[in-house]
This record gives sequence, structure tokens and C-alpha cells, in this order.
Amino acid sequence: MITIDYQSRAPIYEQIVEKFQMLILKGVLPPGSRMPSVRSLAVELSINPNTIQKAFAVLEQEGYIFPVKGRGNFVSESASLLQKKKESCLGEIKKLLSYAAELGIPKRDCTEILTKVYEEVS
Repeated sequence: MITIDYQSRAPIYEQIVEKFQMLILKGVLPPGSRMPSVRSLAVELSINPNTIQKAFAVLEQEGYIFPVKGRGNFVSESASLLQKKKESCLGEIKKLLSYAAELGIPKRDCTEILTKVYEEVS
């Protein structure tokens, strides 16, 4: 389901959080679906269960999942989370474009890069 990049500077729990956020936001893990157990995910990824628990705590704190006592963790409704992520992303793009303009990078160059990235991803 998810893979860990052990060469990355990002902590493992942050990588797990990011991967699950994307799976939830893309609808791969639909609202109401059960998350894998901490123990099974720790075995699958060969990492300490405390690392998984920390990642799940962050996901719960951010509203991506919710616990059900004795049954595990489940995916929350993600529509508002997706909207928040989109707004955050667009804010970051706006900051980068403002910075590019300050550096004197032509609008044409920025547009070409945006078009190229979208073509590569699509």
C-alpha cells in the first residue's frame, strides 16, 4: 500500500502521514474504510509500531482518520480536507510565483514550467 524511502531526510512517520493523506484525498481509501492495524502495518513496513502510532496520531489530529474503540481507525470524510489542501497548495504556488516575479523570471518561463509539469503528471 505504501513504501518508505529510507534515503529521505524526512522522518519515517512524516512519510507515512503524507502517503496516507494522498491515499485518502485521492479516494483510494474512501470515507468509512478501515485503516490497516498498527501492528500489521509495522510488520509490513518492517518498522517500529510506535512510528506507525505516531503517524496515526498526526492523521487523527489533522482529521484524516478517527478511532473506534476496540475496532481500529477509520477514514474520515475528506471533502473539507481536500479543499483545505487545495487552498494551501494554491497559496504556496502564489508565493513561489511572487518570488519568481521578484527575481525577474518572465511569466512565459513560469507558464512553460507549469504546463510541462501538468503534462508529465497527467
